[in-house]
Amino acid sequence: MKRIGIWMDKEKAHIMRLIGEKEEFETIFSELEFFNPKGGSRTRTTKWGPQDVVQDSKYLEREKHQLKAYFNNLVEAISDAEAIAIFGPAETNEKFRKELANNHKALASKLKTVTKIDSMTENQIKALVRDYFGHKN
Repeated sequence: MKRIGIWMDKEKAHIMRLIGEKEEFETIFSELEFFNPKGGSRTRTTKWGPQDVVQDSKYLEREKHQLKAYFNNLVEAISDAEAIAIFGPAETNEKFRKELANNHKALASKLKTVTKIDSMTENQIKALVRDYFGHKN
C-alpha cells in the first residue's frame, strides 16, 4: 500500500511516501513569486500627496495561476497514492484540498486528513507521517 504524507506551504511541499516498509522523501518547490507591490508615493510639500494606485488584482491573478501550476506538479507526484494526508501551516493545504475535490476526484477520495501544523524539519515530517499512518493501520 502506497501511503503519502505531504507537508506544504506556498514555498515548497515535502512529500513522504511509505511503500510497505520502504520510505521515500521528496521536496517540490513552487515557482510562486512573492509580490511586493510598490506604491503610495508622497511628496514632502503636501500632507497626503499624490498616491499611486496598486493593481492588486494583477498580483492575485498571477498568484492564482502559479498556485495552479504548483498544485498540478503535486498531483503528478502523488497520482499513484492509495492514501493521502496533507499537513501545513497556512491556507495552502486547504486550497490544495479544494483543488483535488474540484478537479481530481479520484485523488480526493483517497484524502484522509488535512491538518494545520506549524513549520517542521524533515525528520519531524517523516515522524509525523509515520505516526499518522502507523496509527491508522
